[in-house]
Amino acid sequence: MGKALIVVESPAKARTIKAYLGKDYEVEASVGHIKDLPKNSLGVDTEDGFLPRYEVVRGKSKVIQGIRKRARAAQHVFLAPDPDREGEAIAWHLAEEIRSANPNISRVLFHEVTKPAILRALENPMPLDQNKFESQQARRILDRLVGYEISPLLWDKVRRGLSAGRVQSVAVRLVVERERAIAAFRPEEFWTLTAELAGPVPPSFTAKLIEKNGKRHRPANEAEALAAEAAVKSASLVAREVQKKRTKRSAAPPFVTSKLQQEAARQLRMNAKRTMSVAQSLYEGIVLGDEGAVGLITYMRTDSPRLSSDAVSAARAHIEERYGPDYLPPKPNVYRTKKRSQDAHEAIRPTSLAHPPERVRPYLGRDEFRLYSLVWNRFIACQMAPAQFDQTTIDVAAGDYTLRARGSVLVFPGYTAVFRDHRAAQDERSEAVEKNGNGDGADNGRDRVLPPVIEGDALALVKLETEQRFTDPPPRYTESGLIRELEDQGIGRPSTYAAIITTIQDKEYTAKGDDGRFRPTELGSIVTDLLVENFPEIMDIKFTAEMESELDHVEEGSRQWLVLLQEFYEPFSRAVQRAKQDMRDVKRQEIKTEIDCDRCGQKMVIKFGRNGSFLGCSAYPECRNTKEYERTDDGAVQPKEPALTGEKCGECGAALAVKQGKFGRFLACSNYPQCKSTKPIGTGVDCPSCKKGELVEKRSRRGKTFWSCSRYPQCDYASWDRPLPEPCPQCDAPSLFERRRRGGAAARYCPACGHEARAMDSN
Repeated sequence: MGKALIVVESPAKARTIKAYLGKDYEVEASVGHIKDLPKNSLGVDTEDGFLPRYEVVRGKSKVIQGIRKRARAAQHVFLAPDPDREGEAIAWHLAEEIRSANPNISRVLFHEVTKPAILRALENPMPLDQNKFESQQARRILDRLVGYEISPLLWDKVRRGLSAGRVQSVAVRLVVERERAIAAFRPEEFWTLTAELAGPVPPSFTAKLIEKNGKRHRPANEAEALAAEAAVKSASLVAREVQKKRTKRSAAPPFVTSKLQQEAARQLRMNAKRTMSVAQSLYEGIVLGDEGAVGLITYMRTDSPRLSSDAVSAARAHIEERYGPDYLPPKPNVYRTKKRSQDAHEAIRPTSLAHPPERVRPYLGRDEFRLYSLVWNRFIACQMAPAQFDQTTIDVAAGDYTLRARGSVLVFPGYTAVFRDHRAAQDERSEAVEKNGNGDGADNGRDRVLPPVIEGDALALVKLETEQRFTDPPPRYTESGLIRELEDQGIGRPSTYAAIITTIQDKEYTAKGDDGRFRPTELGSIVTDLLVENFPEIMDIKFTAEMESELDHVEEGSRQWLVLLQEFYEPFSRAVQRAKQDMRDVKRQEIKTEIDCDRCGQKMVIKFGRNGSFLGCSAYPECRNTKEYERTDDGAVQPKEPALTGEKCGECGAALAVKQGKFGRFLACSNYPQCKSTKPIGTGVDCPSCKKGELVEKRSRRGKTFWSCSRYPQCDYASWDRPLPEPCPQCDAPSLFERRRRGGAAARYCPACGHEARAMDSN
């Protein structure tokens, strides 16, 4: 009898499974997709039932030959790519390629790469899921139709190399619209009034103005603030109402993909792409010494918080043993699955509680350990008792005004003994700000102890302060915030978020500032406007979300994939034909100005090039004069004067100016285009690696500033931290570095001796 053949996607997973199963099984890896639509043509017959023309992926012919050879010698073939739509497509294409060699083919799903799970899956094989495959195929064709038919329009109308995507373009639109909301935001003035009060028993406490004549009140200007201040100062202050209650805060659900990406970004500063890469390695298997390779977490692409009964029982036993019965709720905590969730897989959790983070730490890389600890702690915490707080609210009567003091003290840690969510209140406020942008700095008083006060107690005014404030604009999206918005809007699926975030940066539609928040590039804004003008349905958030639901219906078998494509393509094709005629031609567009060319006297026009908009002479190509420009407060265009430096051009002697290009700031000759000499912006700090070059300013593909050796590629030293030509006050080393922390705080440190100090004056 021949051995059974198992085919998975990843070589790492193949090695792990082979170690579990021994000599009776051969395990091969497809190394991802083996077939796909062609790169250089549409590959979809829109005239004949949207028939896709798949081709073998370049470099995969030998892989297919090897799998087919082993399939021919095998008794049975188990196809075990990842348990999702993409994995089903890989399994389907593998079956097509090997069925002639061996028709005994079954599908198996490995939701975790552990020996019991592998054996259980092999004991319960199933046929390939045609509905799931057709759902993936419909998604792939939709994306190909959108990308392949819109992208050439952008090449012709804007610049070559651009792309459009059914989901990515909507994600860029979110970033663009948020930036425009920030630009359009007009701050509203308001004032706060804070009183320090003393009761019968110390200590004193603070209370804030909240009402006037029983109605919510926030002074809108200085006059109202001064009126409230005068009234409070002259009034008898009495504790009108005192409320005390025990509140509970329950643990968050176990991780789904989107929440893992968000929390890893928030707590670990890991981007979505890195998070998924690390999670993949934890899922596929880590070698734990003599124990061999072990899959440490369940499948990491899921949108369901569901947990198996075995996993819940194991968690409850662990909690009772480790933390005691008080930390164990009477019944298991159950978390609801969202309406749009596919619920195909469990939540992301450890595969076994026999592998606590500290035990496996010696075998994990830094990021693997941090992410595994995050998954472990969230899973344990989700089955623990709520945290409990004693919350006190004191309303103080001051004539027509009411002041309020709040205090909330943790009295039982519950799940917070494992998963510290001390940022929860801040996160909730940030989410509220992202929704409405009010930013009034409200204080919930958490962890503030209030003195014993009873209703009717007279209170003494110790101090009274008023402060002018302004409402805040909505914040730019962080990576976790953008993923949360995509999830909330129903755009994309857990498996696509990391790719979306990567693509919108790689295509230079968005860039992250030094604060880690997304800003649209000029290119991103232009492309968004063109697509919204010409393809309003494709760019509609609601339409994109509904399309995701339609694809889910295909997977469930309640929707035919061919009908879905037909209903989409007919109006889409008409829109493409209209856009070929009507789409604004940004590449050739010249916007007239009244600015005279200082070289030939002709008028300058605004053009769009690879590095964005610029002023060019209308007499081009006879006159090649160009300039940067800026707009005044009333929107008028004026030449932007170059930021000249004291440094001279080494070729012609003219002054060097600071310019902005595709890869960040640089120095260029002010005599351009007659002289095209350029050089990077130096820092005056010698390279700490080679000691020969100077550290110069550069910008990554993602738009983040960094500093590297001027001798690159001979020396590849680089740093995200800003080098400063200042000696260390402790060891006299010639330079310091400045590192940015959360919230923009900066610290200067010496790499030689480790000295560190807060950079109070840094900008």
